[in-house]
Amino acid sequence: MTYIMWTGPKGETSMIAARTAMRSKAPRFLSALMALSAAVVLFASQARADVDSFFGSYAGSAEVTALDGTKIPRDMSVEISGTDDGFRVQWTSVTYRASGKISEKSYEIDFVASDRENVFAAAQRKNVFGHTVQLDPMKGEPYVWSRISGETLTVFSLFVDEDGGYIMQQYDRTLAEGGLNLRFQVISAGEVQRAVETFLTAN
Repeated sequence: MTYIMWTGPKGETSMIAARTAMRSKAPRFLSALMALSAAVVLFASQARADVDSFFGSYAGSAEVTALDGTKIPRDMSVEISGTDDGFRVQWTSVTYRASGKISEKSYEIDFVASDRENVFAAAQRKNVFGHTVQLDPMKGEPYVWSRISGETLTVFSLFVDEDGGYIMQQYDRTLAEGGLNLRFQVISAGEVQRAVETFLTAN
């Protein structure tokens, strides 16, 4: 403990004064801590309220144009739900090729609030301490985040290729009567390489 020393005749008087001064600061510190905690809770609640309107299961289909110009049918579905500390996006695409081959891909990502309003960080794997953390784009893994802008929930996936270039996948899901409008884009070197738009009906 640090004591405030007075030039008085009794040493104990100086000790009492020090303790009193320290105690007077404690309520102010606790008040500041409580205010900060309340702000964090309010921010988390507001972020949760914004994303709640997207919760549900949705499905639809579209034709994707291949590099050779052929049309490839694809079924798409997404489920958006809440978690203890954020929300989860699960989506699946099923592609039907002319050869008769059917390929299915599924993804699941949890998002948590960041220190930016309506911007959410992805927590995609567990570290050695059991906490969820981002993947490493320098190892060929995607860097993923999301945002809410008006009526649109967007998920971004950034990939860094072998020569240091990048590929961005962008999923825009916009609230609409009866479901979601989906726009999917693949962007490389600042140019849109592929884009798909369709309507996903709420189940």
